Amino acid sequence: MEKLGLGPEILLKENSGLIYARLSGYGQTGFYKSKAGHDINYVAMSGILSALSNQGAPPSPPVNLIADFAGGSFMCALGILLALYERTKSGKGQIVDASMTEGAAYLATWLYKSRKLPVWSGEPGTNALDGGLPSYATYETKDGKFMAVGALEPQFYNNFLIALQLSEDDCPQVGNKEHSKNILQNIFLTKTQEEWCQVFDNADACVTPVVEMDKVDEHELHASRKTFYRDCENGIVPEPAPRLSATPGVSTGRQPMPQFGQHTVEILKELGYDKNEIEHLIQKGYVYALEKSRL
Repeated sequence: MEKLGLGPEILLKENSGLIYARLSGYGQTGFYKSKAGHDINYVAMSGILSALSNQGAPPSPPVNLIADFAGGSFMCALGILLALYERTKSGKGQIVDASMTEGAAYLATWLYKSRKLPVWSGEPGTNALDGGLPSYATYETKDGKFMAVGALEPQFYNNFLIALQLSEDDCPQVGNKEHSKNILQNIFLTKTQEEWCQVFDNADACVTPVVEMDKVDEHELHASRKTFYRDCENGIVPEPAPRLSATPGVSTGRQPMPQFGQHTVEILKELGYDKNEIEHLIQKGYVYALEKSRL
C-alpha cells in the first residue's frame, strides 16, 4: 500500500477518523516483519504448537484454525471493533497492527498462566485437557467411529461409570490412568457409535459422538437449531454465530460464489464512475469485467 502512496500515515492525514487495519504473520515491526510464513509457522512461533503433541510425538498443527482464523482474522476484526468504539469517544481513527503470531499467543493466555497448575503442568498428551485423563479423551467404537468423553467432574464421572456398569475400583479416574484407559478402550469397541449414543442419551455424563463433518447437519442437535444449511452445491455450511436477537446474522453462502469480474461494473457505479469512464477503464485493461456484466 505504501508503494501505491496509500499507506496509513498518508491516509490518516487526509482522514483522521480512518481505521487502517494491517494483518500479517509477524507484525509490522520487529525482526520477522518481512518474513514469509504460514499458519504452522505462526503457531510454532507463538509457542502453542509445542503443546499440541502427544507424549513425545511430533507436534501436530490443527489445520489453519489457530493463526489464520482465530489469531489472525478474528483478532483483527476485534481490533477494528475496538477502534470503532474508541472513535465514538475521541473521533480519531488509528492503525490496527494484527500479527497472527501474537493473536494466537494472546488467545492462549490461559495456557501460559496455567503452566504451574496440575491441569496443565505435565508433558503434552499427559494433562487433564489434552487426552491424558481417561475421563477426558476420545474412544473408538465398534464401527470405526468415535465417542468424546468429557466426564471431568465427580458427578459426571460417577454417571459415566454407572452407564458403563463399572465402579470406581474397576476404573479409577486418577491413579493408574493407563489401566483405566485400556479398560475404556476395550469397552467402547464392543458397541457402535449409535449404540453408545443410545446408552448415554439419558446419562448426564458429558459423553457425545464425534460427529463427522459430512453428516453434521443431520444430528438432532443441529437439526433442531438449524445450525447448518446446504448451499447451492449441496455443501454443508454453518449459519452465522453467535445469534443476535435483534439483528441476527444472515449468511450469503446460499448463493453461488461470484465469478471473477462479475460485480466490477456494479462496484464502479457505486463509487461514482459514469458509463464512459467505466468503459474506458475496461478497454484499457485497468479493470476486468465479465462480458455479461458489461454496460
